Amino acid sequence: MTPPPVLIVGAGPVGLTAANLLAARGVPLVLVERNPATSDEAKAISLDDESLRTLQAAGLAETVLEIVVPGTGTRYYDRKGRPLFHARGPEPYRLGYTFKNQFAQPELEKVLLDALRGRPGVDVRFATELADVKESGQGVTATLRSADGDASLDVSWVLGCDGGRSTIRELRNIDMTGTSHHDVWLVADTTGDYHDERYGMHHGRPDRPTVIVPGRDGRCRYEFRLYPGEGDGGTRPDFATIERLVRPYRSITPDQVERCTNYTFNAVVADRWRDGRCFLLGDAAHMMPPFAGQGLNSGVRDAANLVWKIAEVWHGRADEALLDTYEPERRPHATAMVEFSERLGRVVMTTSPARGALRDATVRTLLATPWGRRYLGEMRFRPRAVHAAGFVAGRHRLTGTQLPQPRVLVPPSLHPRPLDEVLGDGLALLGVNVAPAAWDRVARELPLDGLALVDVALDERLPRPHPGRRAVADADGRLQAALASARGGFVLVKPDRYIAAVFPPLQASVAAPLLALCARDTAGAERRAG
Repeated sequence: MTPPPVLIVGAGPVGLTAANLLAARGVPLVLVERNPATSDEAKAISLDDESLRTLQAAGLAETVLEIVVPGTGTRYYDRKGRPLFHARGPEPYRLGYTFKNQFAQPELEKVLLDALRGRPGVDVRFATELADVKESGQGVTATLRSADGDASLDVSWVLGCDGGRSTIRELRNIDMTGTSHHDVWLVADTTGDYHDERYGMHHGRPDRPTVIVPGRDGRCRYEFRLYPGEGDGGTRPDFATIERLVRPYRSITPDQVERCTNYTFNAVVADRWRDGRCFLLGDAAHMMPPFAGQGLNSGVRDAANLVWKIAEVWHGRADEALLDTYEPERRPHATAMVEFSERLGRVVMTTSPARGALRDATVRTLLATPWGRRYLGEMRFRPRAVHAAGFVAGRHRLTGTQLPQPRVLVPPSLHPRPLDEVLGDGLALLGVNVAPAAWDRVARELPLDGLALVDVALDERLPRPHPGRRAVADADGRLQAALASARGGFVLVKPDRYIAAVFPPLQASVAAPLLALCARDTAGAERRAG
C-alpha cells in the first residue's frame, strides 16, 4: 500500500526548497500557504555555497544562479567610515559554488515555485492554512482551512516551514528559548541604485550602524539602526525617514523604494524540533539576527538534512528511527549560529563609541599577522557545521564534516564532472586508494545494496572502474586535499554530503549500526513503486 503524501506548511524559501527536494526524490507532497501568493516582503538576501549545493540536488542550482550576484563578500568599515577588512569566505568553489551570493527573495521564491509546479506528485494550495493536526496510527490527519471551508487530509509527516509564528509549533505546544531584541532597524530595498560593488558593506559607525548590500539590475538593500522616536518595529517607515537616512549614499524618489519596513529581531531556538510526525524547519525552529546572513541558509540546511531521511523512510528503504537523527545533527550548529549572529551584531553594529574603538584596534592588530588576516578574510570566526551526533559513527577527523565538491575525472571519457553527479542522491561509500580485496572484506561485513560504491584514485593516478563500482580521480588537487587523511580506508557519505563514518577495511563494523537503519525493505519499496 502506498503511504500518503507529506504535508509542508509554508511556501517560503525553506518550504519550497524542501518541497523540491522531496519531489525530486519521488515523494508526493501537499504544500499549503496561508497567504494568497508567495511573499513580496524584504527578507533574506544571501545564499551561501552550501545552499546552492542543496539546490543542485534538486536540479535547480543553474536556474537559481540566473537570479543571483555570485561571489560576493562583505567589507567591514570602522567607526570613522574607513575600510577595516574584506571577508570573502573560505576557499572558493570548495562546495562547487561561490561562497556568498546576493539575491532578491521574491525572485527566488518565484523560481522555486515555478520549478515545483512542473514536478509530478505535487499539490500546491495557496490561501490555505493548517487548522489542526491529529496523529492516527501510522500517519497524521491534518485539517486544512480555506475559503471553501475545512477539509481533512491524511499525510505521512508534517514539515513546519511556516516561520517565526509557526502554526505547527503552536499546535504542538513547543516553546522557544532565547532573547527578543528591542532594537529597531529600518530595511529598504531600492531600485535605480548606482552602487556596483560586488560585496556587502557593514558600516560600524556607533552613531548610525548601517548595512548596504548591492544587488542585480540596480537594486540595493539598505539597513539602518533606528533610535527612539525614529520608528517602531512592525511599522512601515515614512519616505521622509528613508530619504534622510539614504541621503549620504544616494538620492532617491518614492517610486524607487521597492519595499521597506521597520523590524526587530529574535535570537531563539525551539525547545524541540520533532513532535511525533511533525517537524520544525527554518524560522519555525530557530530565529537569528541578520548580521551573519545565515537565517535562510540555516533553514536550507534543515531541509537538506531532513528530506533525504523522510524520503528513505517513505520509500521503505530505512527504519523510521533514522528521523530521530535530524535534531541532534542540526540543533547544535543552528544554536551556535544564533549565538554567533548575536555576538557579531554587538561587535560590528555597536552603538557604543568605546566598544567601536576597541573593535577597530583589535581588528587592526589581527590584520598585522598572517594568521589574523586569514582568520578575518576567510571568515574562520563563523561556526562550522559538524555533525557530532546523529547518523555518524567513529572518531576520525573527517567524521561529521561536509565533503567538498571538487571536479573529478570519471572514466571512460575523463571529462571533469562535479563530484555530486557521481555520488548520486543516496548514501555513497568511497574507497580511497584501496585494493579490490579491501572491498571484498567490507562487503562481507556490511550490507552494501543500494549504496553508490566509488573507487577514489589519489596521487595523480588514473581511475580504474570495476564491476559494480564507479571510479573517480583528482582533477585539480582538491580531492586529494579533502580525502588524503582517509587514504587506504572507506568514507561513508550521507545524501546531504556530510560524512557519516571513516574506517579502515578491518574496522568496517563501525558503520554497521548506521547501515542497519538504512536496511533495504525490498518488498516495501516495490509496493510503493507500484
